[in-house]
Amino acid sequence: MTVPPFPTTATPSDLVGRVLGLNPGLMTGPGTNTYLVGRRDPILIDTGAGVPDYVPLLDRYLQERGFTQPSRVLLTHRHRDHLGGVEQLRARFRGLRVAKMRHKDAGLPEPIDDLRDGETVHGDGVTLRAVYTPGHASDHLCYYLVEERALFTGDVILGGSTTVIPADDGDLLDYLASLRRLLSLDVGRIYPAHGPVIEDGPGKIREYLEHRMLRERQILEALADRIETIPEIVKRIYVDVAPALHPVAALSVESHLRKLAREGRAHEDKRPDHPSCWSLTSA
Repeated sequence: MTVPPFPTTATPSDLVGRVLGLNPGLMTGPGTNTYLVGRRDPILIDTGAGVPDYVPLLDRYLQERGFTQPSRVLLTHRHRDHLGGVEQLRARFRGLRVAKMRHKDAGLPEPIDDLRDGETVHGDGVTLRAVYTPGHASDHLCYYLVEERALFTGDVILGGSTTVIPADDGDLLDYLASLRRLLSLDVGRIYPAHGPVIEDGPGKIREYLEHRMLRERQILEALADRIETIPEIVKRIYVDVAPALHPVAALSVESHLRKLAREGRAHEDKRPDHPSCWSLTSA
């Protein structure tokens, strides 16, 4: 059966429109979803990667909906496929305000307003509350749409795959805490930054938590069997994953190992010019 292409624009609810960032790839799936939230001159969540065709696509969708322009931009986090379109949008819509949580940032497309956990942003007929959710990125915010009990999850929850925890700025312990925090919210629908709308938000969050716990058990079993390096662990537990995706899987394994090391359950033996060897910590 042929899978239909992911639509470049969609209107999943009366309050939410979606415009695709047109940046498909191994890590982005169909591309980055950007969301227009509100009844008129809506708030734009994320900006895509800066692909030239994105702004004309956004313009056409705004016209179809009878909108003039975005009232402002809210960013989920600093990764390029989420803030790369800021300069394009500012060139198209003069004076457009942009906000994100400022945290460990460098090289932002200034000016950027600082937005903190728990702050509320009001649009036309909508109320968005910022929810700090580090783990995938240390500056990550989700946005809770009060009127729909819905959540814009950025890269914390994705529609179709699990989230990568990058070695440079990611932290699996923080990520698991963020998932548990989201599970405590009154959430129905999830609007992810990649992939389709998720109707059962709590179910998906629980699925993500269960998946991480499964991976942790598999890694502990591999260490118990004296499988010591990340490439060897990946080869063992990702037997059904194409080898081309093993470098991504390695990021997941590394994030789990670093979590276990922080908890005192695993130890890293660093070796120059060779992969580190990992072992269980003796009781």
